[in-house]
Amino acid sequence: MPLVKTWQLIAASAVAGLVLSAATVSVTGPWDSGQRKAERDRAASWSRMGGVDHGSGRLPEAAPSAPGVLSGLAAALQAEKQAGNPLGEQAGRQPGTGTGEGTGSGSDALAGALRPLFADPALGSLRSASVIDTATGRVLYEAKPREPMTPASTVKIATATAVLAALGPEHRFRTTVTPGAAPGQIILVGGGDPSLTARKKPPAGSGGSLVALAADTAQALKAAGTDSVSLGYDDSLYSGPARHPIGLNPNVAPLSALTADEGRLNDSLSGPADRSEDPSGDTARAFADLLADRGIKVTGAPAKARAAADAEPLATTLSTPLGGLVERMLTNSDNDIAEALARQSALASGQPGSFEGAGKAVAATLASLGIDTTGARFADGSGLDRSDKVSAGLLTALLAKAADPQRPELRPVLTGLPVAGFNGTLRGRNSGGSPAAGLVRAKTGTLSGVNALAGTVVDPSGRLLAFAFLAANTPGPEGAEKALDKLAAAVAGTR
Repeated sequence: MPLVKTWQLIAASAVAGLVLSAATVSVTGPWDSGQRKAERDRAASWSRMGGVDHGSGRLPEAAPSAPGVLSGLAAALQAEKQAGNPLGEQAGRQPGTGTGEGTGSGSDALAGALRPLFADPALGSLRSASVIDTATGRVLYEAKPREPMTPASTVKIATATAVLAALGPEHRFRTTVTPGAAPGQIILVGGGDPSLTARKKPPAGSGGSLVALAADTAQALKAAGTDSVSLGYDDSLYSGPARHPIGLNPNVAPLSALTADEGRLNDSLSGPADRSEDPSGDTARAFADLLADRGIKVTGAPAKARAAADAEPLATTLSTPLGGLVERMLTNSDNDIAEALARQSALASGQPGSFEGAGKAVAATLASLGIDTTGARFADGSGLDRSDKVSAGLLTALLAKAADPQRPELRPVLTGLPVAGFNGTLRGRNSGGSPAAGLVRAKTGTLSGVNALAGTVVDPSGRLLAFAFLAANTPGPEGAEKALDKLAAAVAGTR
């Protein structure tokens, strides 16, 4: 069987594997009696760090798009290190001047294929490119690779890398209920779980359950002889403006550490939707209704309150493991998850949980990984803000870092990338019999006049390559997306 077709089959199988792994992630929710006891035992010794808990739960090992190549990558990396050429020194370093177009040695054929495609007028008047071999860091093609450009949603690659480096893929976020300061008061405390749901039938892959949390809370209250409470809610984990700079928008809800179902006012799971203007209050009111359904009377309307830092939780529900959240964010280009994870990076780094704190934390964390962030700006975590600036070279450096066998905690950055012709935001691209279907894994980026694509491919020789193409002042999204897809297909060696 031709090599290209073989890799298409492997990629297709991996897609099914990723779906299966997502569906079988078990949320260790406190509604299970054995888990309830374990949770309460942990709570007794839990050191409260901004409403998050380190080391709870395990993330099932993610399936890479080409397992054979990634295992071969480990051998290649070891050989490179023995030769004195470690990936950490090469992956983030761009030999090009950053102002023109160039290629690494031995890559003339690839450059020859990319150069005319990169000149397509559909890519607008400003463009940047970087293609590297992830095992060696060698530049195979570049054009203004250091040019800071508006990345749109490809900035989510940076958000994902930073939060995984800061917290690890097994980390989970907690939503808790604690006793309040006033007699008969309980407080619902948001821990920034972007997977929290109030649905009675949670969708596959969902994390924290408000329904389960209410059931556990009601049980604890009844055991203590209480059937009537007042309800406060604490969303103080985040600070700064709640609304995204683009304003109230169907693409992202106001940012709150206590939000159920991403503040969506319909049954949609992803994409644009009408959003709540008060996600914290709406979540608390939903929780009050769930308590009432379980025989606990809630007196008065839920009101904002502050939980004591040393309060022992009455009940707890946990998010999806961070690795799964990252994969969901990248596959579906989920802006709400992205903004939540950027803030979690800030909190983990000792910064305020705000837009400004997140930007500082992401930049500092990437720099600590050896990534050159010169000229970069992280104004938000999702890429909706046009003042975000990254370079194509920065994006390929991040992808190479995620492929490093010495950094397994970053692997969800790769496994979460949509697969061309199969899933997520690439489901309808390079599809319909395209030879690149199943080979290209990439994060898309789209704003008015801005189009981007950054990801990985396995070339016909078996190398895992990282690529990033950024375009600005594009005349229209359809033509730009087709031009970007042709570039990615050329990197895969299918054009």
